[in-house]
Amino acid sequence: MALDESSLQKFGYMEREPLNAINIDPLQTGGILTEEARQALVQWGDGYSVCDFCPGTLDQIKKPKIKDFVHEALPEFIGADEVRVTNGARESKFAVMHSVANEGDWIVLDNLAHYSSHVAAQRARLNTETVSSTGHPDYWIDPEGYAKAIENVIDESGKPPSMALLTYPDGNYGNLPNAKKVASVCHEYDVPLLLNCAYSIGRMPIDANDIGADFVVGSGHKSMASSGPIGVLGVSEEYSDIVFRKSPTHKKKEVELLGCTARGATLMTMIASFPNVVKRTREWDREVENARWFSEKLENLGMNQVGDKPHNHDLMFFEAPNIYEISQKAKSGRYFLYKELKSRNIHGIKAGLTKFFKLSTFRVGRENLSTVVDAFDEIIKKYE
Repeated sequence: MALDESSLQKFGYMEREPLNAINIDPLQTGGILTEEARQALVQWGDGYSVCDFCPGTLDQIKKPKIKDFVHEALPEFIGADEVRVTNGARESKFAVMHSVANEGDWIVLDNLAHYSSHVAAQRARLNTETVSSTGHPDYWIDPEGYAKAIENVIDESGKPPSMALLTYPDGNYGNLPNAKKVASVCHEYDVPLLLNCAYSIGRMPIDANDIGADFVVGSGHKSMASSGPIGVLGVSEEYSDIVFRKSPTHKKKEVELLGCTARGATLMTMIASFPNVVKRTREWDREVENARWFSEKLENLGMNQVGDKPHNHDLMFFEAPNIYEISQKAKSGRYFLYKELKSRNIHGIKAGLTKFFKLSTFRVGRENLSTVVDAFDEIIKKYE
């Protein structure tokens, strides 16, 4: 069927939430572009922009300075021996799983892992054994749980799992488990560890080598102020030849990356934002202070923050029995909270959620967080 002018219009420019809104969305705050990245987005937005300069391998482009960024800046920033940009954290995880494990092998991962970790394993045709958390209300991951899970795999298959994965932090509760201890436990069994840092690289200091992680992945569009999708993948020297192996027929191309990954606007916005991203990781202590302050204020209003206490990350999960009770009587029902916050130019809590919800305080600032707290206070009193 031919597309006429009227039907094509719906695929044109669409409005989004105002950029001047107070944004507490758990998925968005770390990915908001810097002004430098917005300029790069325009300059490098054409589909062929970076490809014009490619000598056959993306990470070897000298101008623009992609080679320096990938092989010098990023390894130092995340504490990894070898780094590549990818099309997202999930693609990074799959590249590791597919290269270090064989079909039918087992891997171990925490039961708070993002769904994409499971899907990556399924795509690589791997079996999974999970490490349980303590459950409600802490959801803490005990590092010794990895030893038990590894032993379970040995009993089941006769050999240790090909790798383990730890989510750092998890995307629901924002918990930061003892990654160093997990790495130590895994290495006692000669099991390499992959650290999923989709919500940490670009927000807080991360040093994979210091932690003892063999692989580390990050998300540019979640946490590095980049136009997505884009991710980073760091690998220790021990495994770099395995993960970044070259094609036997196309000598310059790395097989797991399908020869080329994120490029154009996604990569150039990451590079443009990088100086700002580095600086903000040095202010992480302030972000944690703000998160703890905000958590205390909301708990004083009758809500309960689930997960680590005191909290160590900007991502938080709240149970709100008082808000839920209001939703049972409010005219707008379970959408009343979303509408009340939107009327105050506050965005980020998903429409329809009242009983519990996730949010992020990252880069929101104490003044705006105070406005959010006051908004909740006003809303609760309005419906009392």
